[in-house]
Amino acid sequence: MSTVAMRVLDRVAERMSRLAAQRTSRRGLLARIGALVVGGAVLPLLPVDRSGRIQRARAQAFAETAQTTDPTQCNYWRYCAIDGYMCSCCGGGPSTCPPGTYPSPSSWVGTCINPDDGQAYLIAYRDCCGKDSCGQCACLATEGEMPVYRPQLNNDIVWCFGAPNMVYHCSSAALIGKA
Repeated sequence: MSTVAMRVLDRVAERMSRLAAQRTSRRGLLARIGALVVGGAVLPLLPVDRSGRIQRARAQAFAETAQTTDPTQCNYWRYCAIDGYMCSCCGGGPSTCPPGTYPSPSSWVGTCINPDDGQAYLIAYRDCCGKDSCGQCACLATEGEMPVYRPQLNNDIVWCFGAPNMVYHCSSAALIGKA
């Protein structure tokens, strides 16, 4: 570069820096730079739901082996997110508690695909409480299960809150409607 071009470049740079210095303070400039650095570092930590594709793949995999005729088997289509002993093996039905037990007033939810019609349905899983554990037909399905900080989607919690007795007996799967 020639010396004339260097002088012009120096003058332009000097004017720009003087203009910036007149309009901002050092603290303000440092605060903005700090905000950009911190904001850029925090951006990847923002909650982004990336589980949708994985959950759909798991639901589809369960639906491929699911059946709609025998509610005493773990592959019964409503049991895609059940955890525990199935009430249909303990004197109740797939969505009803056995005699002598009480349905919990709270439940966790799951979305299961019915293999007969290919539709997704919302299922409410409700623990039946009041007797000792049934001990028959234990199933552990983790479709759509979330950690304890999302309790409505966590099937590892004993859901007998508010029932007359907190003793777990079995789990039922009530069909709520189309998802």
